[in-house]
Amino acid sequence: MATHWLPSATLQTLRQRAKLLAAIRRFFASRDMFEVETPALMPTTATDIYIDSYRLADSPFFLQTSPEFSLKRLLAAGSGSIYQLGKVFRLDAPSKRHNHEFTLCEWYRVGMNLEQLMDEVEALVYTVFSAADVPRGAALKVERLSYRMLFETHLGVDPHSATLDQLAVLAERELELVATNLSRTDYLQLLLSHCIEPNLPAACFIFDYPVDQAALARIEEDDTGQRVARRFELFLAGMEVANGYFELLDEAEQRTRFEADIAERARRGYEAVPLDEALLAALAAGMPECSGVALGVDRLVMAALGINDIADVTAFPQIRR
Repeated sequence: MATHWLPSATLQTLRQRAKLLAAIRRFFASRDMFEVETPALMPTTATDIYIDSYRLADSPFFLQTSPEFSLKRLLAAGSGSIYQLGKVFRLDAPSKRHNHEFTLCEWYRVGMNLEQLMDEVEALVYTVFSAADVPRGAALKVERLSYRMLFETHLGVDPHSATLDQLAVLAERELELVATNLSRTDYLQLLLSHCIEPNLPAACFIFDYPVDQAALARIEEDDTGQRVARRFELFLAGMEVANGYFELLDEAEQRTRFEADIAERARRGYEAVPLDEALLAALAAGMPECSGVALGVDRLVMAALGINDIADVTAFPQIRR
């Protein structure tokens, strides 16, 4: 008897998922934030070389990888703190942790610094874990670990000052990787994912990334005088679940970063994407001081329910279409 039409997640799990989504919305309502909706189809998309977007055939439109650019236009228009909970799309290869179409919760807090945003992300995680039928939050401890400390502890190298040649030697030693044409960021991401992430605690933030991984985050000096990207990532059960920034407000600096991304995409032979002039105009008009974070809801549900495959928390992933 054919079963391919059935959902990959059990109905019990889908009910649990609905319960956790309701808990997320209550969390934001209790903090006087309002939910907004922005377009899934836009004429621009992320320039980041590590993000692959869907472009509609014979169309100028992209499916959005994040609502970030539209949300920032709302912030510049005076919205105050806002959030969006909905579907986004990325072309990364499907796996037990990624589906091409997934649910993202992204929010921006006006007047909040990065440490305060980490506090709020941690509070949301506790809320969601506590809402599960088998609560897992009581034993949860979210550690805060600097990017530098992790590399120095596990690999004996300062990731902020290591040269490209030093990272290449380290990758060959640790990963048996011999490659050409890789950047510092390429090496650092490979070393992080293969040598550090498997050894992370059950729940932690990694903060203060190298400046060449700033993306849309501000660059500031840390308490040692080292220039760092003021951003964090949240890891639960070994999975990256959230990515947060102390948001860059400078239009000229953001334009320079976008143009560098576009040039690097061309150098690597990737698809060209246009600059989002509307976002840049919003930054020029003035966006308030804020911090923002994008959180993968499917992965958060997996962690809260103790499930190891994203197909088991979604009804119809790519494997069932």
